[in-house]
Amino acid sequence: MKLLLMRSTCWLRLHIQKTFYGTYKPTTQPKMGKLITSTVNTPEFYSLFNPNLISLINLFKKYNYELRIAGGAVRDLLTGKKPEDIDFATTATPEQMKDFFTKENIRMINLKGESHGTVTARINDCENYEITTLRIDVKTDGRHAKVEFTQDWHQDASRRDLTINAMFLDFNGILYDYFNGRKDLEERRVCFVGEPATRIQEDYIRILRYFRFWGRISSQNGLHNPEDLKAIEENAVGLSDIAGERIWVEMKKIITGPNFTSVIATMAKLGVLKYIGYAENVNIEEVDQVWKRTKGFSMLPMTLMSTLMYDSQDVMKLNQKVKMSNEEMNLLNFIVEERYKISKENIIKYYKDMVLSGRDSKLKGRILELFKYLGEEDLLTEFNEWIPPRFPVSGYDLMKQNIPKGPIFNQTLNFLKDVWKESDYILTKEELLRLGEKYVSGSESKTKLL
Repeated sequence: MKLLLMRSTCWLRLHIQKTFYGTYKPTTQPKMGKLITSTVNTPEFYSLFNPNLISLINLFKKYNYELRIAGGAVRDLLTGKKPEDIDFATTATPEQMKDFFTKENIRMINLKGESHGTVTARINDCENYEITTLRIDVKTDGRHAKVEFTQDWHQDASRRDLTINAMFLDFNGILYDYFNGRKDLEERRVCFVGEPATRIQEDYIRILRYFRFWGRISSQNGLHNPEDLKAIEENAVGLSDIAGERIWVEMKKIITGPNFTSVIATMAKLGVLKYIGYAENVNIEEVDQVWKRTKGFSMLPMTLMSTLMYDSQDVMKLNQKVKMSNEEMNLLNFIVEERYKISKENIIKYYKDMVLSGRDSKLKGRILELFKYLGEEDLLTEFNEWIPPRFPVSGYDLMKQNIPKGPIFNQTLNFLKDVWKESDYILTKEELLRLGEKYVSGSESKTKLL
């Protein structure tokens, strides 16, 4: 284990030197935020204009309130993607929205978000739209913010986490960009809005959001802004107080990003992992090897997550922090415990027997994820095509053979299961029942001798 840690540490040092300390090209964004407008004229943008959205736009126009697309949907449109979810920002307060939605007989759902300025309207009784009033933070504690409503788009943009998430888009295709987010996005750069330490201290989960977006947007050898890294390192301890559920959501997104290895190496270097439930010295070399050999597979997030675990104790430690689901924990434990058994002879037979011996319907799926983790494409294909056969003999069959209930009944059933497995599951019901008769006769003879 010490040798493994030394190799991992050396690999990490070399990786960090290459990743961190190149010549970083700083963003030209003005710190205070200067409005830059441009246009968006793409098929993805125009595809948003279905009858429901047009109804929503016209409704806000009717009552003289501004409505714009905000946040991640703008980012998606600028990268040529049609957003799956669209968040809207508006100058209307929740009370004003509720008033005119009620007048127009529009149903509102999920009113829990109202205290944060969010109202969800169901347009034409077929599509939900989440609309949030422009806000400013008046008090933050590193986890939650107390907000006040505003009509100032600049102030709302200033409270957002990253420049690429601080843009608004109106329905004429005009982009409102206060922090040069479009240029950062084009140059595949991730930067905090304004002062990095201030943004982080408002909500420490922004550290993980930074890494999530860096892992998805930056090029493989992309560099970090030194100011951002310094602020992350100095404030990472704040993640200790963030709810495990929020951490878990972000980590599962980080894991599935295209720059997973670089992201984890950077997080380890800055001491982030130890504050969110992971071992302080993860095996970065193992992470890198698994990442490279699994690129062609579609995997569950937990399969890659297991690269950050040395053993089941690490899984338990992580679960204490993030409260994962039972199946997530079962998969992590399975891969951690089984990944070094691949050299075992007749490995396919070993796992077939495991599936047929247990009563866990999800076990086959875990084994398939293990083969992906190991990069064993042939084993994966063979095991995926295998359909677990049903044991052909039931307790009712033994009763028809007049085998008495009691210890001999259970012993016979278990004996037949073992024989069936040894035959590679090819013995028929009739063949097994004949063997069962002989087994019972032999057992009875031994009993008489005793």
